[in-house]
Amino acid sequence: MQNPSAALLAYRRLVGERLRTTRARAGLTQQALAERAGLDKQAVSMIENAHSSPRLDTLWHLAIAMDISLAELVEDGRQ
Repeated sequence: MQNPSAALLAYRRLVGERLRTTRARAGLTQQALAERAGLDKQAVSMIENAHSSPRLDTLWHLAIAMDISLAELVEDGRQ
């Protein structure tokens, strides 16, 4: 079994990478996404770089701003 701290960091990296690729696919800068989601650019950067564990409502706002489901942003592939 993986160390819980290591597992959390790996998951934060997964979510950050998924946010980055989805944002880029939508043609949005970090600033544009932040404005759409009602956040500041630094918050988006911190999530993309796995430097923070965002709250559920923050992730929800990001998903809505990119017109995707919350599940698309946070699912880890496990059933």
